[in-house]
Parts: sequence; C-alpha cells; structure tokens
Amino acid sequence: MAILFKADPDDIAAWTRALEALLPEVEIRVWPEIGNPNDIDFCVGWAFPQGSLAKLPNLRGLQSLGAGVDHVFRDSALPPNLPISRIVDPSMTEDMTHWIVLNVLRFHKQDPEYRKLQADGRWHELPAPMWQKRRIGMMGLGELGGHALARLKLFGFPLAGWSRTKKKIDGVETFFGDDGLKPFLNRTDILIVLLPHTPATEDLLNRKRLAWLPKGAYVINAGRGKLIVDEDLVAQLDSGHLGGAALDVFREEPLPASHAFWRHPKVVVTPHVSAPTLAATAAPQIVENYRRALGGRPLLHPVDRDRRY
Repeated sequence: MAILFKADPDDIAAWTRALEALLPEVEIRVWPEIGNPNDIDFCVGWAFPQGSLAKLPNLRGLQSLGAGVDHVFRDSALPPNLPISRIVDPSMTEDMTHWIVLNVLRFHKQDPEYRKLQADGRWHELPAPMWQKRRIGMMGLGELGGHALARLKLFGFPLAGWSRTKKKIDGVETFFGDDGLKPFLNRTDILIVLLPHTPATEDLLNRKRLAWLPKGAYVINAGRGKLIVDEDLVAQLDSGHLGGAALDVFREEPLPASHAFWRHPKVVVTPHVSAPTLAATAAPQIVENYRRALGGRPLLHPVDRDRRY
C-alpha cells in the first residue's frame, strides 16, 4: 500500500510528516518518485500530469489538495470511475473569510485612495462612505461564500448572493441563474467572486457583464482566474467604470511578470494565498478519505463529475 503525493516542493516535508504520523503503516511516495505503480492505491495532490493517473492500476481514490478541482479535469485520461474528493477544512474557510473581509474593508474605507494621498504627501479628507449603503455581492454560495457572508453581516452591509441554482440564506438577498445575474450585478458595489471554474463559469465576467456593475464598483476574485476576462477587467478599470480589483487567482500561475495586473494602479495582487491548505488541519481529512477509499465507502466531500465541483 502506498499514497502518491504531489504538491509544491516547499510544502512536501510538512505534508509527509503529517501523513506519516497518522498513517505510519502506509508508504508516502512523493511525485515523481512513483516506484512500482501497482503499489499505489490513493493519490493526493494538485495537477497530476496528463495520463499519469490512468497508469496506476490499483488506484482507489483521488484527493485534491484544495477546494478547487478544475486541475483534475484537465486530464482527459482521468479514470472514469475514480472517486474524487476536495478539501473542506474549517481552517481554510476561515482563512478565506479573513482575506475577503480584508479586501472588502480595504475598498470600503478607501484605503487605496488614502495610500495614494500618503505617497503624494497630501493631507486630504475624502467624502466618507456609508456602510449602510455599501452593497456587497457574493458569487458562489457554497461553504466558503456562505461563511464569508455570515461574517460580513456583522459589519451591517446590505448583502446579496448569486448562484447557479436557487438558494435561501437568512439576511441575504439571493439571485440565481442567467435571469438573476444582471439584477444581482446592478445592485452590487463590491463584488466577491468565489465560483468554481467549470465550462459554464469560464469567462462569465466579460466586458458586458462587468459593465452591469454600478460605476465605481470593486471586484474581489478568490475563485478562479478564468472566471474573469483579464483584458475586459483592465478595460473597465482604465475607463473608470470600475474603481478597483483585488485578485488572488489568475489564468496563468505564477502570474507572468509582463502581465498588466502587476503594475496597474487599481489592482491589488496576491499570489493565490487567500486560503492555503495546511497539513496540520487538512491531513486528518485526507487520512479518513484514504481509509474510506480502501474500504469501498463514499469519500468525504465528493466531487460531482457532471458539475465539476
């Protein structure tokens, strides 16, 4: 029995220690050191290369090393009946909420404008915004989006949410489906994007839909980079229609040094750090899924192959 693990080299030591402490009887192999492929019955990681999983004849389950699974479905040779799971970790959820609240308050309290005034050495008071009128909108009402909305309630902002299917959340005005997207965006001053990347959501926020946001609105994206058309976002920022953007996810990661986002005065860039998967808190869930896979039981937090999340 062996688990094949693939992740950022900087994280390998912490992960192998955590998994070996909980599963001392199981060998942890680190990609690309596969050894005998017949020994591997479970895979954990991010972006296994095309066709590599199909070469493991005794594979019983795949654990994504994050909440997202779009990287899994890039593999056209993905074994058709392989159970797939994603991470749902309270620590990760809390980290995501902290990042979202940070950026909502950054834009609401006019921090970019005051930092510009500081750089210019100007003592100038801007007209104060009213939190009672700052309308927050969340795209994606799953575990992460729901938790962040619950925290944002404490600030008194008017809240709304949009999802593909109808949902009801106390204290949140909800919209759904294609018909609900325009009215949702029309009433949103700070847009938070936490949707998964699927064929249905790719390029969802293009120039036309970004224009549905009110003039001066802000965009916060911690979902996936391909949800927003980069050039269209830059165009709306340059035109003055949008006031700013905070971005943690990108079409290409690492973000190329030549990309306009790095130097745009209205864009805040962070390197996909809004909700890290930590070995100390996520390893027990992975171990439980390993045991479930070997026992033929359903995995925790399974992925729907049709929805791709």
